[in-house]
Amino acid sequence: MSDIIRRDPRAEWIARNRLHPLHAAMQPAQHSWMGPNGVIRKNPHGIGFIGPSGLKRIDRSGAQQGGSTKRSAAVEVQLPLHQVPAPAFYICVVPDMVGGRLSSHDRDLLGLAHQLAGSDGAVLAVVFGEHKESAFSTAGVDRLLVLEGEEFSGYAPEQRVQGLRAVDNQFNARHWLLPDSRSGGGELGRRFAAALGERPATRVWQVKDQECIGRAGAGLQDLARPVARLILAAVECAEPVSETRHEALPVELSTTVARSLSRIEDLGAVAVDPAAIPMAEAEFIFSGGNGVKDWDLFHQTAAALGATEGASRVAVDDGFMARDRQVGASGTWVTARVYVAVGISGAIQHLQGIGACDKVVAINLDPGCDMIKRADLSVIGESAEILQALIDAVAAYRNDAKRDAA
Repeated sequence: MSDIIRRDPRAEWIARNRLHPLHAAMQPAQHSWMGPNGVIRKNPHGIGFIGPSGLKRIDRSGAQQGGSTKRSAAVEVQLPLHQVPAPAFYICVVPDMVGGRLSSHDRDLLGLAHQLAGSDGAVLAVVFGEHKESAFSTAGVDRLLVLEGEEFSGYAPEQRVQGLRAVDNQFNARHWLLPDSRSGGGELGRRFAAALGERPATRVWQVKDQECIGRAGAGLQDLARPVARLILAAVECAEPVSETRHEALPVELSTTVARSLSRIEDLGAVAVDPAAIPMAEAEFIFSGGNGVKDWDLFHQTAAALGATEGASRVAVDDGFMARDRQVGASGTWVTARVYVAVGISGAIQHLQGIGACDKVVAINLDPGCDMIKRADLSVIGESAEILQALIDAVAAYRNDAKRDAA
């Protein structure tokens, strides 16, 4: 087992936030206690405790709080359960679910829905088709409705509007929230608004005092209007739910969704060269830095993973990557769902540039560098060995998939 202490940024944030309901539970164990004979005993495992002989003593009283194991921030956080047994109304949210998971934009939307629902309403998430998300409860979902069926798969906006109308007829939602995004929510929301005969509030970045405030024109002006029934919200429209967990109880439609005669035929996804995708729009970025010694292997790994290549400023200045591939405050700010940093120590400008990325994976030899601290998943080791192992793993996975298909 590795001796590297894994950090839990969420637990550390709770320990610093005195207003959080779990703040007291995240505080360090006490350094002294009263033993069975009424004698005050010190915790020999406390930070800075040194016995008379210069060695740490062993506590044999059995009363030490925290046990004999090392205490780290990686404590299971059990948030208070928020329950709405009999909702007075529903706030319906239709997340994009890119890749079958909630994005940061979706979580912001659920945070806004939680604000609108208050203590009496329930947040109902409507998801189309199969998904891979397992954290609906911590994202703020009180009720979960999954509309499954072949008719909802692929690009089927007309059929999805039919499904949303059926949901609206059954639950009579007070508000509908969709992400105003290019991933489908913007188009679906406008189609749904036309079907309901509603005037949606678009590009909304704040809901306050019974008003929706959205961007207007070229994004340089704000437009305020009364809270609309259908809201298309922008990124960071609200803080994501972080202090409560919710039931995410499954619900079903009481009626069957009628099939609409689609006027659109989905021909499937179009293959796109990852190198042709602009950095600011890339969903999966494989970025290299000063720690990469074999750049040919780096390019092979990026091609095997189907990722868009990026680089740190040092790698660009050394001529290993083009200037338009530079990531960071002095290059391109990226919003990838997955960002893999290979041999990048994590200068402040680079960390600023990847601040909006959902998941960060770091490959580095230095377990104490800033990129490892920022990463959601860290791999400590020589980059060449790890990249070769990645290529082998991808090849094995694809060979297994071909055998299963055959």
